[in-house]
Amino acid sequence: MSIAIHPSVDKGITPGKTDFSGGTLVCHCKERPVKVSVGTQSAHNHVCGCTKCWKPDGALFAMIAVAPRDKVKVTENEDKLKVVDEKATIQRHACTVCGVHMLGRIENTGHPFYGLDFVHTELSPQNGWSAPEFAAYVSSIIESGFDPKRMDEVRSHLRELGLPPYDCLSPPLMDFMATKIAQASGVLKA
Repeated sequence: MSIAIHPSVDKGITPGKTDFSGGTLVCHCKERPVKVSVGTQSAHNHVCGCTKCWKPDGALFAMIAVAPRDKVKVTENEDKLKVVDEKATIQRHACTVCGVHMLGRIENTGHPFYGLDFVHTELSPQNGWSAPEFAAYVSSIIESGFDPKRMDEVRSHLRELGLPPYDCLSPPLMDFMATKIAQASGVLKA
């Protein structure tokens, strides 16, 4: 039985373009789709196994990248967006008709990722977005009902695709978070 990680990586990973300057994300609605403009290249793209992120049908993982908040803007049909879980750290704004998550925003100014919006670049018709670099929260797919006996197979397949599997974020992102927390507490100078 094959494992469908995500449609954007299952047949191999397409490299991003260094001169790419952004594009438009479009929800799955045929009428009045929600559109979000991202005015820059994405960063820290990864596949995510958590149960909070939106995943395409049949995919075990979501694909998430970040972009500076000031470069992300809803340009059409914002009235269709609603926050999925207002208590969550990441406020995931989903289309109320098709259910697709269009952006995730952190409102807590003290959070290390404040100022970065989470986006699903596979929703864009433009090519050139940053390529996924790793797999995060891999064990969380078990919480979605995936057979825990097959986790070695999943991790092996992720490595074959060039996506090192982690049960948190990648080491550079964990270092970034720890640095921001240390700076905020005064242990490190900004």
